Amino acid sequence: MIDRSDYFAARLAYETDPSDVHTDRSAGRALVVVDVRSAEAFAQGRVAGAVHMHHSEIAQRAPQEIPAEADVVVYCWSPGCNGGVRGALAFARLGYRVREMIGGFEYWAREGYPIEDADGIHHRPVDPLTGIPRVRTRA
Repeated sequence: MIDRSDYFAARLAYETDPSDVHTDRSAGRALVVVDVRSAEAFAQGRVAGAVHMHHSEIAQRAPQEIPAEADVVVYCWSPGCNGGVRGALAFARLGYRVREMIGGFEYWAREGYPIEDADGIHHRPVDPLTGIPRVRTRA
C-alpha cells in the first residue's frame, strides 16, 4: 500500500497548475509549454508562447523539436480532458522531464494569464471563482 504522503508528493512531481507555470515563467525559468490539443483549438487561443504538438504527434516530432534536457509542461483544454495525460505519457516514454498542467487552458484563461491568438497576446478577465486575483506581469 502506498503511503498517502508519497502519493501526494508524486502528484506534485508530475503535475503543476496555471499559477505555478506563470510564476516559473515570470521568474525566467525555461519551460517548454506544449499545447496538445487540435490545430483548430490551438488557433482559437493558447497559452502565450506555447508550442503546438498534438499528443498523437509527440513520439515523432518531439525528439527533433524539443531538447531532451527541457523541462516540459503539457496541457489540454480543461480538467474534463485527458489529452494532457496522453501528452505527458508520450513525453515521459521519450525520457523527458514532463508535468501536466492541471486545469488546462480553461483555467489558464480563467485565471487571467496571457493568452495568444491570431490577434496577438491578451488577458481575459479573472474569474472570481478561481480565487484571489493574481498580480500579472507583462506578457
